[in-house]
Amino acid sequence: MSGAETFEAIRAFNRFYTNKLGVLSKGYLDTDHTLTEARILYEIGASQRISATELNRELGLDPAYLSRILKKFREAGFLESEPDPLDRRSQILTITAPGKAEYEMLGTRSRAQIARELSGVSDGDRDRLVTAMATIHGMLATTERSTAPVVIREHRTGDMGWLIEAQAVAYTREYGWNDRFEGLVAEVAGRFIQNFNPDRERCWIAERDGQRIGSVLVADAGENIAKLRVLYVDPAGRGLGLGRTLVEQAIAFAKAAGYAKLSLSTNDVLKAALHIYEATGFTLVAEERHAMFGPECIGQTWELDLTDVPRADV
Repeated sequence: MSGAETFEAIRAFNRFYTNKLGVLSKGYLDTDHTLTEARILYEIGASQRISATELNRELGLDPAYLSRILKKFREAGFLESEPDPLDRRSQILTITAPGKAEYEMLGTRSRAQIARELSGVSDGDRDRLVTAMATIHGMLATTERSTAPVVIREHRTGDMGWLIEAQAVAYTREYGWNDRFEGLVAEVAGRFIQNFNPDRERCWIAERDGQRIGSVLVADAGENIAKLRVLYVDPAGRGLGLGRTLVEQAIAFAKAAGYAKLSLSTNDVLKAALHIYEATGFTLVAEERHAMFGPECIGQTWELDLTDVPRADV
């Protein structure tokens, strides 16, 4: 096929598929939103907390156009914003409860639309369709992996196994820690699964492009104290502010669950984590030198008085 024929075939497919999705209609999925507005709401909803600068970089929109849409969403009560402490020209965008409801409604309608389109397609042809889409994605998405949005979700089957392996491998490689650390993480994860109380405990997994890149959990430590455990950000997720986002998610949940205090144990070599804890209001309350994991380091206990923390949506 010649270059010209290839271009025309792709253009024909684009016209066909945009008509199938109804993206040219005034109201996307029979809502008052345009496709662009729905995509922006999806990115904010999937991330739950994202800077306007990062959002603009991911979507490649005109900043003024994005600003108008964000203003519309704020007026509708779909999001809240606050100054970005790392960029005075930007804002941190957080989805609200009404915004999350709108985001979930769009997802439900989108899945229903796809179900209607596939109602007459056999299982075998569905597999061929998905394979073809994966082929197109793989060939054209040369940079998409690095710009895909981060999704933070609650844990599900298989996550704890990944969490144990990822942290053990990373900390052995980066700090030379031994198998006792892997045993500790396995113990924490196992106890969490066995005693899990969804009203008082929660684990979040961060994903990007379908790959797990971060974790944190809140466990009940008794006496109205919550314990923040297994904060981890994979190298593929660093530089995104993900660690702080996960910690803030844990703080908001612990506050909403009625705990009076959030405590955590860490080590002095984990500098990035220590910076996050200090920035989010934790106070260092105890230190003890040890060689539990091989190399000598200083174990630390940090605490956050949740009675001083404003309640937020989780």
